[in-house]
Amino acid sequence: MTEEKQSEYMELLLDHIMKKCLWQFHSRAWDRERQNEHILGMTCDLLCGEEIVPSTPEDKCYYADALDLSRAYRNKFGWLDDLSAQEIRQVMQALREKLDYLTITGSLNEELTDTHY
Repeated sequence: MTEEKQSEYMELLLDHIMKKCLWQFHSRAWDRERQNEHILGMTCDLLCGEEIVPSTPEDKCYYADALDLSRAYRNKFGWLDDLSAQEIRQVMQALREKLDYLTITGSLNEELTDTHY
């Protein structure tokens, strides 16, 4: 897959999250970081056909969002069927990096790092 194609696919997946997923708007940076890691990680595993057995209540919450997101991606983006597991992982890694930047490290929202919040 070319870098241009990977970037195009990543932007489509990101656009869906930005428009449809409320979990990206938690008020603390550490919350956003954990959610991005777990929800996108589980979504990636589901898209790659791996079985997930969530063991903690927290994992079950992440899993519910990941399952919904993976189903939406499969329904909306037919090109996922043409990608290998490795290519899906590359696109999802790029998505995680971009989402972390937009919602955490590049955000000007001072509430994210307010120690009293």
